[in-house]
Amino acid sequence: MTTRELPHTRPARLTVVIKALNEEGRIALAIESALRAVQHIGGEVVLADSCSTDRTVEIAAAYPIRIVQLAHPDERCCGAGPQLGYQHALGEYVYLMDGDMELLPGFLDRALAFLAQHPEVAGVGGRVVERNLESLEYRERAARERLEPHRVPGPVDRLDGGGLYRRCAIQEAGHLSDRNLHSYEEFELAVRLRARGWKLWRLPIDAVAHVGHETPPYKLLMRRWKSGYICGSGELLRSALGQPWLRLVWRNQREIRLYLGVLAWWAVLLTVPLWPMEWPLRAGALTALALAPVVLMSLRKRSLARGIYAVVSWCFNAAGLVRGLLHARKPTTEPIASRVLREPGGPGLSGRGAPGGASPGGAFRNAPLPPSPPSAHRS
Repeated sequence: MTTRELPHTRPARLTVVIKALNEEGRIALAIESALRAVQHIGGEVVLADSCSTDRTVEIAAAYPIRIVQLAHPDERCCGAGPQLGYQHALGEYVYLMDGDMELLPGFLDRALAFLAQHPEVAGVGGRVVERNLESLEYRERAARERLEPHRVPGPVDRLDGGGLYRRCAIQEAGHLSDRNLHSYEEFELAVRLRARGWKLWRLPIDAVAHVGHETPPYKLLMRRWKSGYICGSGELLRSALGQPWLRLVWRNQREIRLYLGVLAWWAVLLTVPLWPMEWPLRAGALTALALAPVVLMSLRKRSLARGIYAVVSWCFNAAGLVRGLLHARKPTTEPIASRVLREPGGPGLSGRGAPGGASPGGAFRNAPLPPSPPSAHRS
């Protein structure tokens, strides 16, 4: 069936929303870890699928979860997936994770206890354990994350990598994620919450393990360009224009300032041929200015390959910022058109037929939904 929004008929204490696109190799682990986590808490698991073309939905249908899917594949983006799942979530608390993650035991219990003791906190996260350090992209990410303040336990300005949020805080902020964003969706939620006085916190415990896709770094850049992921910084900046949280975006999102600096670097390079000097001097100045960032980054990272990749990545992202600023926006208050493919206690896939082939194993295959308490819980 096609729906705009699922009627909320049965309260649950907590909903784990798993957003996925073509995760057939990892989705079973993500679902089983989420079901284990909510089994004794009282909750549900919702798979928000962005029109996967592999066996992701077929595999997920073997589990007692709600499966919802975008009605229009052209609406795929990082911001649409979480909001789609939230539209169909019943929990008073909502935990967001990716389809290539594993929710680690004990985190949700600690997070719920922390929120119960700190009513001023809207959301709480934990550490993200990166398990794919073979790729240059993920090695670079892991190196950056060790230095990022919002990865340190304590009060933070965002919850990258997933977090547990109060529904009442999300409702006050208007929506879970901006359907127009191809990236930075968790940061955008954070600034909306913080602008309303809410706080965010990171606990000193492991929350999820993440296994990113093993893609060569330059191929990954091209994939992100084609998918629009690389446009997220511009889309984020545009979404904040005229809003009370614009100052927070500018102050806390250093990548935007970096990419604007790259655009300024390009502008200087374009003016060099017009400089009033002999052409050999202009050629030398152009070469020096063009190579200076590569040399500096190679020295900083102690690797020519990493230095070149850093500068190329900057250039892609700077171009993406411009693309994102020019993207048209849809109203964030308008529900995302979707299909409900499966309910936890219902039959197989609605409108898709029963899943074929071998079904995944695991303790939760075809198991009943963990019970929900008779009334919703709120701290």
